Amino acid sequence: MKLTTRGHYSVKALLDLSLQPKNKPASVKAIAQRQDIPAPYLEKLLIEMRRAGLVESMRGVQGGYKLARSPAQISLGQILESVGETIKPLRHHMPTPTQAEDWVTFTLWQRLHQKLKEALYTITLADLYYDARSWQAAQGEATSFVV
Repeated sequence: MKLTTRGHYSVKALLDLSLQPKNKPASVKAIAQRQDIPAPYLEKLLIEMRRAGLVESMRGVQGGYKLARSPAQISLGQILESVGETIKPLRHHMPTPTQAEDWVTFTLWQRLHQKLKEALYTITLADLYYDARSWQAAQGEATSFVV
């Protein structure tokens, strides 16, 4: 699996939202500035994630986006899937029945893919949140955050 810019930016944006105090909404402009993501591109990603039920949008001066669920209920797999990232093996190769080595490597890659998929759906934004906070504490930082 290859993580594209699309997937990377999506995870960064939701992690940024998870770090907002009391789940307050954040504007696209604010998230884009903090995470160094082009705002128009970020807006498109957030719309896709809203359709998937990961974020909510709020209108008005104090509006923006906020998480639709707690960080513990949002997995990396859900985030990536919501923006169209594939969690499939890159190549669909069927080995020939005469080559034992092909079958062994084929099943190995299938098993590794399954483990990766399980990990992506097991790791949540809450896990990343605590990792980010631990890193900030180690750096002596209180609130600033960039992925």
